[in-house]
Amino acid sequence: MSKDIKIRFRHWVYIDDMKFFGPGRLELLERIEETGSIAKAAKLMGMSYKKAWLMVDEMNSYAQSPYVITQKGGQHGGGTQVTETGKKVMEAYKKLDAKLSAVAEAERELLSLI
Repeated sequence: MSKDIKIRFRHWVYIDDMKFFGPGRLELLERIEETGSIAKAAKLMGMSYKKAWLMVDEMNSYAQSPYVITQKGGQHGGGTQVTETGKKVMEAYKKLDAKLSAVAEAERELLSLI
């Protein structure tokens, strides 16, 4: 009987022992980029606007430069954008994730012993 055995893991970047960036924040930035809105991003993720705003505020406060900028309403309405720095962090995190996944996948010997 063949079994589908996988190694799964989640990883985060810590700053001073505080979870700073991980899968949830990556998804939040991706949703903000898609929708142009923190509120819409939060809704898509099933989280409160307050929690999403706190996550954005924390990222912006602890990072070297902001990951997200907001613009007040006006003639064309307000909006939210992921900055170039935020986009670079997203890509770097995805690359790290791919590398770690490749390492886990390479450990087929362990999986064959289970």
